[in-house]
Amino acid sequence: MQTLKSNNESNSEAERRIERLSLHLNPIPIPHLTWNHHPLEMENCSRGKKLIVDANSLTSYMRGKYRDIQEKVFDYFNANPQLQTPLEISKDNHRELCMNQLLGLVREAGIRPLHYVVHDPAKYFAILEAVGSVDMSLGIKMGVQYSLWGGSVINLGTQKHKDKYYDGIDNLDFPGCFAMTELHHGSNVQGLQTVATFDPITDEFIVDTPNDGAIKWWIGNAAVHGKFATVFARLKLPNYDAKGISDMGVHAFIVPIRDMKTHQTLPGIEIHDCGHKVGLNGVDNGALRFRSVRIPRDNLLNRFGDVSRDGQYTSTLPSVNKRFGATLGELVGGRVGLAYSSVSVLKVASTIAIRYSLIRQQFGPPNQPEVTILDYQSHQHKLMPMLASTYAFHFATTNLVEKYAQMKKSHDEELVADVHALSAGLKAYVTSYTAKSLSVCREACGGHGYAAVNRFGSLRNDHDIFQTFEGDNTVLLQQVAADLLKQY
Repeated sequence: MQTLKSNNESNSEAERRIERLSLHLNPIPIPHLTWNHHPLEMENCSRGKKLIVDANSLTSYMRGKYRDIQEKVFDYFNANPQLQTPLEISKDNHRELCMNQLLGLVREAGIRPLHYVVHDPAKYFAILEAVGSVDMSLGIKMGVQYSLWGGSVINLGTQKHKDKYYDGIDNLDFPGCFAMTELHHGSNVQGLQTVATFDPITDEFIVDTPNDGAIKWWIGNAAVHGKFATVFARLKLPNYDAKGISDMGVHAFIVPIRDMKTHQTLPGIEIHDCGHKVGLNGVDNGALRFRSVRIPRDNLLNRFGDVSRDGQYTSTLPSVNKRFGATLGELVGGRVGLAYSSVSVLKVASTIAIRYSLIRQQFGPPNQPEVTILDYQSHQHKLMPMLASTYAFHFATTNLVEKYAQMKKSHDEELVADVHALSAGLKAYVTSYTAKSLSVCREACGGHGYAAVNRFGSLRNDHDIFQTFEGDNTVLLQQVAADLLKQY
């Protein structure tokens, strides 16, 4: 009896699958309905007019109060076709174009992102989304200049640093780098090996790269354009009582790397080009090595720890771990921006794939017009969950940005911890989802999706590193798990 029952269930399941497959190939005609909304006119659509929501209203709602600044970005690049990135461009030309794009945005269009990094982070991320949709390399280069280099000076420094560097960073007179990652240390920032040893005789720090593994690697803006770098190094002090050296942990230092007038590499600085990459070749990634480079004591970004003229270390935070946590907490904006930017990539890719699927026809009943491929369930199963996820991720990352903005204003410790965990989880989950979805979108457009003009290739290549930027996704998810266990 049990065997007979199992055979009947198997037959029923097989019949159900065959019926569903037949519907894929021969969709049931749906009678035209009369809607009170404006229909979408599509000349080649297999079912004539279709329902669509008011696109302008939805766009205004999704972009919110920052739609105007995004339109300003788009209007600028539409009015300057010479600044639009061509399909075929060499690495060197792409780098120069990317720098000119950023200069034009700041000096001609009058958009100053650093102001928003400080005063309105949500508006900054809206600009970043618009800029990234023009060219993802440009979005990353802007992020390096304003969120990383500028953000480190503003968030880790004190008033003297803002007075000296703010205007130059803002107007691009001071293009800079964010030199954290080393050849042997990426995610493990506490393991960085670059050292900055204080010399009380000259009132300077001496920055050194002790071995090849400590070379700063993948540093954006370093290979060609950067004049300064925020260098993360172990702060070491002479300890005469112990007849040794005191290691105060990782701190951030401003290190000039090129001459302001001649742009020549400064003494003791070695700069190497990281070369052609899988994507984002408009960003000039380089490697930095320091050989006894002397910088003034004032170049220590001293918000969380300072060194006096006589070599005494002071901090409002009691331990190396507390100072390290506070330092990284101020830099979480980069991770927030990556999660937000990844969603914008997903928006672009899903829009391209869905629009194509609405006009591409394939197969259909005999002697009748072919059917639009989005009418097939198999195609809907590819794209519609992705579209729903895109909306969900949009609202999730928008909420994250709001929390981040509140955190920057309040400095509430509980909110800091919440933003750290949420940004780690969303960045890891969204970037992984988008990376997979880019391939799905390309496949959903068939052979035509393989044309470079359709952007799937460049989007996929440029976005892929998002899974590694600002923390490897596996490591970030482990951080989230640790935080959840701690809460439990």
